[in-house]
Amino acid sequence: MRIIFRPFSMVGVVVAMLIALVSGCTESAEQKSAGDSRNSGDAAESAASQVKILVPDEVAGQWKAVKIGVHDKSGSREEVFTVDIGSGFKVPDSDVSLRVTNFLPDFIMKGPVMTSASNELNNPAARVEIFEGDQQVYQGWLFSLYPDAHAYQHPRYGFNLLDFIPTRPNKSQ
Repeated sequence: MRIIFRPFSMVGVVVAMLIALVSGCTESAEQKSAGDSRNSGDAAESAASQVKILVPDEVAGQWKAVKIGVHDKSGSREEVFTVDIGSGFKVPDSDVSLRVTNFLPDFIMKGPVMTSASNELNNPAARVEIFEGDQQVYQGWLFSLYPDAHAYQHPRYGFNLLDFIPTRPNKSQ
């Protein structure tokens, strides 16, 4: 994983380091919790099943949709899909589909709980599931501020979290 530190502030550096740490932990836990249940007695798998996503009351219902960029590496083109949270889309002319299960505007991880510190867009993240045909090939987070942190590597497509649509538009919109 490559992390780029920008000289915007020490807070940015700390956030980037936390994202790297969370991303590594998240994938391992998510892969284990989504994996084969035959080893249910395994302590690591038991700990992984403890990972929870908590959407705080101040965030719940405040975000309607996100915009996901899908970059076709073979043709060097990108399409942007607006997808409601809880819904998905199929990438045209492919068997790839993506579903957005959660959105946290200020992603943090507190122990085994993934949540949002506020309703401010400080660290926007969308939890997605990516499928090829009927088989799930990825389950994890896309981070808008850190698109390379823990990004899923598909041989043909790249996926990025680009924008977020509130349930009620701001007065300035």
